[in-house]
Amino acid sequence: MSEAVRAALENSVEGLAESAPKADAGFLWDFWYPALGSEEIYGKNLAKAMLLEIPLVLGRTSEGKAFAMRDACPHRGIPLSYGHFDGKNLQCSYHGWEFDACSGRCVEIPSLTSHDKLKVERISAAHYPCEERDGYVWVYMSAPGARLPEKTPAPPELEKFSAKFRITRLECELPSHIDHGIIGLMDPAHGPFVHQSWFWRSKTSIHEKTKQFEPIPNGFRMSPHQPSANSAPYKLLAKMTGETVTTTIDFVLPNIRTEIDRSGKLWFSSRATVTPVRRDLCRIDFVAAWNLPFPVSIFRVFARIFLRQDQETMIQQSEGLKHNPKLMLIDDADRPAKWYFALKQNLIESRRSGLPMEHPMDGPVTLHWRS
Repeated sequence: MSEAVRAALENSVEGLAESAPKADAGFLWDFWYPALGSEEIYGKNLAKAMLLEIPLVLGRTSEGKAFAMRDACPHRGIPLSYGHFDGKNLQCSYHGWEFDACSGRCVEIPSLTSHDKLKVERISAAHYPCEERDGYVWVYMSAPGARLPEKTPAPPELEKFSAKFRITRLECELPSHIDHGIIGLMDPAHGPFVHQSWFWRSKTSIHEKTKQFEPIPNGFRMSPHQPSANSAPYKLLAKMTGETVTTTIDFVLPNIRTEIDRSGKLWFSSRATVTPVRRDLCRIDFVAAWNLPFPVSIFRVFARIFLRQDQETMIQQSEGLKHNPKLMLIDDADRPAKWYFALKQNLIESRRSGLPMEHPMDGPVTLHWRS
């Protein structure tokens, strides 16, 4: 392990606390982020969203293609979301400049006369690649001033294991920096305290756990294992199939946690994305699919309880974090958080130097904690 990685592991939390007042918001660029639900753009209506402190205007063309542009006219800066969209071009409400929605290229400036030499086609509004997956509109957020790659990777898609399944989405806002949202999401020790429920856990159920983790590209994996036998949903799943339940949990930069539970022919797949809105606000976008005989309405009741518990905890935590306290990460329960900070720093350094990204894990690691 290099000295740079070791320093990142040791100083990650202190660096987070000190970074808030600086101009750099600590975001990771050149990744796909979910902006809003697909149902929020329809007809010729325009929708607004914010990702990584960049205001966006989104819509859908007459052909059904979703698009995303920076919500600012390059002429005088008025939000384009106040303009008129005809299904193809977006017209600014201030001076009528028109832009092709799918490319951002300017196609019309009404004030120009035949004497003007300005080449309209050389003007563009900031435009971002946009795709739809799993009921979300994903936007590829390239770094300000940087050129888009010739080919962007595909947006994330939730893994499914049968042709027929149920799917649902939920979200909640967290008043914190994305880093705090992520390490809270992957924290393995808060369950018996934050998520105390008759159907899940209690303080009396705390016991020692041993889990193996392994490195994967841009992240790490909690290797396939049998989940806690003291959690009612897992007990029920095993009883339904008569087979062992296995769980695999991945975290992948910039912000994605996936979990796959399987038992016989039954499966449950979920993805939680901590979406950066501002440096002091993030959002959990949660989507789950399953072929279990559970209706969506029942699942949403329990999922909302979980998200609300996390949200309330993060609201309480934000009261303390605004005073920039000195924080501490311990082993082994906080090791995933340390890996996240090291992965993030190594990615930034790799992009800056052009050298391959170093992974903070040398190989499989076994962690022990009580929860």
